[in-house]
Amino acid sequence: MTDLARLYSDQGQSIWLDNLSRAMLNNGELERWIARGVRGLTSNPTIFAKAIGGSNDYDDQFSRLISGGLETEAAYWVMVVDDIRDACDAFGALHEDSDRSDGFVSVEVSPALARDGTGTLEAARDLAARVDRGNVMIKIPATKECLPSIRGAIRAGISVNTTLIFGIERYAEVAEAYIAGLEDRVSDGATDLSDVAGVASFFISRVDTEVDRRLGADSALRGTAALAQGRLAYRRYVEIFSGDRWNRLASLGARTQRPLWASTGTKDPAYSDVCYVDGLIGPETVNTVPESTLEAFLDHGALDRAIDTDPIGDDARWEALGEAGIDLDQVAEQLELEGLASFATSFDDLISALETKASTLR
Repeated sequence: MTDLARLYSDQGQSIWLDNLSRAMLNNGELERWIARGVRGLTSNPTIFAKAIGGSNDYDDQFSRLISGGLETEAAYWVMVVDDIRDACDAFGALHEDSDRSDGFVSVEVSPALARDGTGTLEAARDLAARVDRGNVMIKIPATKECLPSIRGAIRAGISVNTTLIFGIERYAEVAEAYIAGLEDRVSDGATDLSDVAGVASFFISRVDTEVDRRLGADSALRGTAALAQGRLAYRRYVEIFSGDRWNRLASLGARTQRPLWASTGTKDPAYSDVCYVDGLIGPETVNTVPESTLEAFLDHGALDRAIDTDPIGDDARWEALGEAGIDLDQVAEQLELEGLASFATSFDDLISALETKASTLR
């Protein structure tokens, strides 16, 4: 049994791969990761910008699409959907063997829709229909404007990866949207809720990057914010997905919206390269990891539960950050803006580069 398989069997945590490219699909790399115990995959606009813009693997298809009359952005989405569909197929057996609890592949709606709830829901419906796989998750940003989109997608039976969560209070709103969407499905007549799933994605390392910047170089609190927040969020998860309201849905097969730890590659070289994996191990969670961090974890990572083993210490560290003058709500707001801007820039830059390439083909 591999360490990743043991992490799932012993601790109940699923490791997903935070990357996708056509080369991985064609050269067997994705299948090898699945054989080593990876249980799902996430993508985002930055990942596709690197995959499509950084290789020639898509050139032939792009040329055919443009020559066939498609506009540049439409051609981009055809290429993305093809990759996502192939990745879903690669994880198809695992999805079935896990009783549809794992083996998901995530694809994000256009970052241009982050403040457009109606447009986001329409895009989620379109992407889910185009991929047409039971193990696709549509990524919707956790902006205020998109909370109704999450609820609407769940109501429609679309599995959702809610992304770009940076604060615990926003997480609670995301969980409410998920649960309300399930309740809407019941009101619509659904009697089996097991065909829809969700994860709530916290961007972990970015929290430490910003909080550390505000703390300064000499603070003993550096590197404490992200793990403390993740652990406190897990505590909220346990509270939210329990009790009479949740139990009524669970009796109809509803699946909890698992916390997903994203951006878990270490940004600060002073910290362990696996600190955001080792420090967030716990049941009913997902950690989506880039290859370099995954290789490091397989080499020297821990396999011990850490998510809830020091609640008093987590509370103390969180309170100390506030006492040190760190406005964590403000941090969350800033990181949301930066995250949205980063994905939008990656998307716009890629479309611009493809436009230039397309101009030579028309």
